[in-house]
Amino acid sequence: MKLAIMQPYIFPYIGYFQLINAVDAFVVYDNIQFSKKGWINRNRILSNGKDEYFTFPLKKGSDYLNVDERKLAETFPAEKIKLVRKLEMYKKAPHFESVFYLLQTVINAGEENLFNFIYQSLLSVCEYLNIKTRFVVSSSIPINHGLKSQDKVIAICKALGATEYINPFGGVALYSNEIFKQNNIQLKFIQSTSIEYRQFKNEFVPWLSIIDVMMFNSKERIMEYLQTGYTII
Repeated sequence: MKLAIMQPYIFPYIGYFQLINAVDAFVVYDNIQFSKKGWINRNRILSNGKDEYFTFPLKKGSDYLNVDERKLAETFPAEKIKLVRKLEMYKKAPHFESVFYLLQTVINAGEENLFNFIYQSLLSVCEYLNIKTRFVVSSSIPINHGLKSQDKVIAICKALGATEYINPFGGVALYSNEIFKQNNIQLKFIQSTSIEYRQFKNEFVPWLSIIDVMMFNSKERIMEYLQTGYTII
C-alpha cells in the first residue's frame, strides 16, 4: 500500500494533488504545530498577470498551538468577501463558473476551525477532480504522537500497513533509505515536472494555487497533469 503524509495547506499547488493521486492513502497532519512561515493558511493566485497572495486570517493564539487548535479570525467574513472579489478576476477563464461555484461553497461553509476548513477544501477539490484516494487524519492513527520526523512517519506507515512511502522531493535530506528498508518500507520521492498552460494572454506564472489550474484547465487535462506531470525516484 502506497502512503503519503503532508501538512494541511489551503488550496495548495498541483504538486500536492499529484502526490495525493499517486498513493492509496493520504494522511493529513492535524496534530502538528502551526507554522507562520509555511503555506497552511495562505497561497497565490493570478492577479493582473502576476502572482498575488491571499491569506486566511487567524485568531491570535500561542505560537505552540497545533493546526487543529487554530481558529479563523473574527474578520474572516470580511476577508471572504475580498477573496471572492479577487477570484472574480478569473471570470473570463474557460472554467470559471464551475470552479467559482465550488470555491464559494467551500469558502462560505461557515467553518471556524482552521484544520477542518482546510480538510474540507481538500476533499472538495479531490471530489471535483475525481481523485479517489483515501484520506486519514493523523490524530486518528493509534501511534505515539510524541514521536518526531522520520520516526513518526515510520510509525504511521506501520500502523496503516503501508509498504511504500512517497514524499515530496524537497524532503530527500530528511529521511534515511536504509532505516526505511529495515522497517520493510520502500522510500520514494515525487518531483513535479514543468507544467505550463495558457493564462489569458499573460506570460505564464508557474506553481500557483490549484485554483489557477482549475480555472484554466478542464478536469480531463488536469487529470493528465496528475498522472503524468511528475517523476517518482
